[in-house]
Amino acid sequence: MLVDKVEEAYRNIAGVVNKTPVMTSRTLNKLTDGEIYLKCENFQRMGAFKFRGAYNTISRLSKEQREKGVITHSSGNHAQAVALASKILKIQATIVMPKDAPQVKINATRDYGAEIVFCDNNLKSRTETTNKLIAENGFTLIHPYDNDNIIYGQGTAAYELYKDVGKLDIVMAPLGGGGLLSGTAIVTKGLLPNSKVYGVEPSIADDALRSVNAGYIIPSDYPSTIADGLRTSICEKTFKYINEYVDGIFTVTEREILRAMQFTWERLKIIVEPSGVVPIAVLLAKKIISKDKRIGIILSGGNVDLQDFFLSLSKKIIIDD
Repeated sequence: MLVDKVEEAYRNIAGVVNKTPVMTSRTLNKLTDGEIYLKCENFQRMGAFKFRGAYNTISRLSKEQREKGVITHSSGNHAQAVALASKILKIQATIVMPKDAPQVKINATRDYGAEIVFCDNNLKSRTETTNKLIAENGFTLIHPYDNDNIIYGQGTAAYELYKDVGKLDIVMAPLGGGGLLSGTAIVTKGLLPNSKVYGVEPSIADDALRSVNAGYIIPSDYPSTIADGLRTSICEKTFKYINEYVDGIFTVTEREILRAMQFTWERLKIIVEPSGVVPIAVLLAKKIISKDKRIGIILSGGNVDLQDFFLSLSKKIIIDD
């Protein structure tokens, strides 16, 4: 069973990856008439679930691969994850990032010791830049989601959730490239075969939903959604897992994402990035029947650029000389 691969990954990353908390909210339960369990990957090392898959994958590389170094392309969280995992394992990492990636993610990636090479914010530019560097240097590609060890590593978040809370009627996860959702679905269907698994993506970045409906992959055009981590396209591997194990895909508007983010910050008192709150947006918009249901949600990350927020506050400060 594929869930055995996730359990193997769980053992491999134990002691390095944080076992993140599962939180509940009386307010959210009251609003939904259900029991909602939030797996808080915003408390993961480097602030997102991506560290699970990155460490699981890079730690399995051969001596020769480690000596030559690794490379990936990412808009932020996977970049940080690869950079941190590589630092821990003493491997040089090169990260191809779009020029408009959030500054907080650029800064963190650099702080972990990775070399950053910038590219245009589209799949063609990312791929061409990455392939050129691989050809020149012999780097090993650590793809953000088109890699089974990445997927199995991401699935350990749902595995921990199951170990902590037991049976769930529904499990929801954000959907970008599909690595987290694929791993979540493998675990859920392997351990809770009667449970439903749903992915959530922005309405203006609904390429996965359109792909499933069409029966073939429709590439993302990298729309300008505030959920920047969910702009990317799925791949053949994640498309297969989604078709086999996922029961449906919900979409949420930009306004619904903002509402969910504000609710999470104000009422739950935790910082979650726009990409991470999309399942909460589904609940608040009542797009799913939650009455008397036990629902698990993966809050995928908490890396938010707060510079403008603190700048606005600083302008209100009256300095007493």
